[in-house]
Amino acid sequence: MSTTEWIVIGAGIAVLVVVALLLAARVSSSRRRAHLRGQFGPEYDRTVETAGSRRQAERELSDRESERAKLDLKPLSEAARTRFNDEWQTVQQRFVDDPEGAAAQAERLVRRVMDERGYPADNDTTDRTELVSVDHPDVVDRYRSGCEALEHQSSARVDRTEDLRVAMVDFRAVFESLLETDSELAALR
Repeated sequence: MSTTEWIVIGAGIAVLVVVALLLAARVSSSRRRAHLRGQFGPEYDRTVETAGSRRQAERELSDRESERAKLDLKPLSEAARTRFNDEWQTVQQRFVDDPEGAAAQAERLVRRVMDERGYPADNDTTDRTELVSVDHPDVVDRYRSGCEALEHQSSARVDRTEDLRVAMVDFRAVFESLLETDSELAALR
């Protein structure tokens, strides 16, 4: 074979290798995207929307998974579950007389459950929320909404009470999700 033929064969092989690498990268990217969509559900779409690009959002979600993997999360004991449920009942009953105080207490109770499960107990709501989103993607946006409702000050008393009522409902959804056993969470996935 001539040198030209060897060059053509070498170039053909190089093109095939590049095409194979590109296909492998695309398949890997598709698998990664499917994994992240399955893991994060609606949180995936929210993150893509806010991140600016799909690649940046997927990197952020992968980072969340990595950070979450470093945590030593533990299930709640039956006694802790009962204690927290009793506390929630007290918070709910307080809402009638003190909606503002009850909603704030509900958010603190949710944070205490997160803390007892092993999520970071710091005051950085964003970091805590991102880590919780790995295990509870279907309700984490409700936690954000509840926190926003607490911060939002409405001029009308009726509007404020309705905002706080919605916050309580949102916090209840997060609270119930956090109290589920690990086997119940696994069955939902």
